[in-house]
Amino acid sequence: MRTHPLGRSKTEVTELSFGAAAIAGLFTEVGEQDAAEAVAAAWDGGIRSFDTAPHYGLGLSERRLGAALRDRPRAEYTVSTKVGRLLVPTPGATGLDDQGFAVPATHRRVWDFSADGVRRSLEQSLVRLGLDRVDTVLLHDPDDHAEQALTEAYPALEQLRAEGVVGAIGIGMNQTALPTRFVRETDLDVVLLAGRLSLLDGSGLDELLPEAARRGVSVVVGGVFNSGLLADPSPGATYDYAAAPDELLGRALRLQQVCERYGVPLRAAAARYPLRHPAVAGVLLGLRDAAQVEDALAQYRREIPEQLWADLAATEGVR
Repeated sequence: MRTHPLGRSKTEVTELSFGAAAIAGLFTEVGEQDAAEAVAAAWDGGIRSFDTAPHYGLGLSERRLGAALRDRPRAEYTVSTKVGRLLVPTPGATGLDDQGFAVPATHRRVWDFSADGVRRSLEQSLVRLGLDRVDTVLLHDPDDHAEQALTEAYPALEQLRAEGVVGAIGIGMNQTALPTRFVRETDLDVVLLAGRLSLLDGSGLDELLPEAARRGVSVVVGGVFNSGLLADPSPGATYDYAAAPDELLGRALRLQQVCERYGVPLRAAAARYPLRHPAVAGVLLGLRDAAQVEDALAQYRREIPEQLWADLAATEGVR
């Protein structure tokens, strides 16, 4: 599988990255074996880049990913994790996590974009992963903490990069305004952009992608299915984690009709679409079992006629 560097760093990612939120029970429980088999299938298919975060399953994603990669040659893969939420134990707590993961509420998340918070978060992540280093660290969703992220967390990441503790640094968000500001005002290597460079939402093309291309910052694109609608456009499908409005469902169905004329599944076009932009280093897919991984790999390898993109642009305004 092709690889691309992140910005001017020496860290590279495969064009498909494994998003490890799903194996931590995103929305529905995932068993240990399914999680391990998903990572193994990704490895067997040539994926060598894996993304996780403390937020995902209250640390379960990091623990499962680390265990699944433990016997793999460390020089052959890259791992990215995130900072901004510290996990604080909640002794005696009952029930499940209230932020979308089917896991016990053993911890609570505390926002912290201070320099000390960055270092503590990374130290805790390394313990959960069972690694002595990660390759990329991202500021995670600093929407309501922009100034602290810019003036405290970012300089801490820059120092970690200078010390050689991490290879690449960046920001991960599902909006474009703040990442664009970071691209302009800092020296980050990568933006992980979720949901804003898809067949239904091309807002990343307005400012962020052009600015990243000008400044040599790489973009890794997640949320290519907009949380489900572009994977299976049917009544009840979700768009950005809520029920898809009828207008968007109609657009997705029309996109699907165009793809079907070329014998291409909509999900294949959705996953490949971001890779057409020169600033995009890879696409991040959240995968929960081996079957999903194998399907993702098959769609990645599928030949897509150039005329399909022209027809999508002509009929539905895909940029």
